[in-house]
Amino acid sequence: MPKPSGFKGNKQDLPKKPCAVCGRAMSWRKSWAKNWDSVLYCSDRCRADKSKAAPSVPPQARTER
Repeated sequence: MPKPSGFKGNKQDLPKKPCAVCGRAMSWRKSWAKNWDSVLYCSDRCRADKSKAAPSVPPQARTER
């Protein structure tokens, strides 16, 4: 009989957040457990393209000229 573990295999319940560059949803990974709050990019490609990402400034903070 297999040894029971806490993980039931349902990855739908893992936390998700969008990539800062492409907006694709990133699922939580065990390797990101210690720094999940600072993970911003889904891949090395997005990390390299971070200069192309639009700045996240709220619309009310922008001033029109």
